[in-house]
Order: sequence, then structure tokens, then C-alpha cells
Amino acid sequence: MAITQERKQEIINEFKIHDNDTGSPEVQIAVLTEEINNLNEHLRVHKKDHHSRRGLLKMVGKRRNLLNYLRNKDITRYRELIQKLGLRR
Repeated sequence: MAITQERKQEIINEFKIHDNDTGSPEVQIAVLTEEINNLNEHLRVHKKDHHSRRGLLKMVGKRRNLLNYLRNKDITRYRELIQKLGLRR
């Protein structure tokens, strides 16, 4: 279910702002989106896995808060990120 360290590093390299960036909102949102997508696939197969469903809902809430923060801080970065990740339409 969890993403591999190599895949996580690829995501960080794609969305980082500067060389040592691992904690910017863009990177955090991209990593959470990957984990959410993987967990969605898991839950399509295992419909009764309610413990994982709870974790999914917590991740979605965390991503929502990070997106709200980014939207309030810098609307252009927010729009570029949701376009790149394919969120919202």
C-alpha cells in the first residue's frame, strides 16, 4: 500500500522548489496524492477494510488543509499544482 522510497524521491524531485526541498506544501501535497491514489486502488479490491478507509479520510483531510494553506498563501502556485496533479476537474 505505501509508496516505495524510490517513487517518493521521484515525486520530491519533480515538485521541489529548491535543492534541499522536502517539506514545501507542493511536495507534501504531491506525496499525499500518490498515497491517496494507491489507497483508493487498495480499497476498490478490499471493500471491507475500514481501518485503511479511516487512514484514507485522514490523508484527504490533511491534503485539503495543505491545499487551503497554499491557496491562501500563493494562488498561482496553487493553480499550477492542481493543474499538474489533475485535481479538480
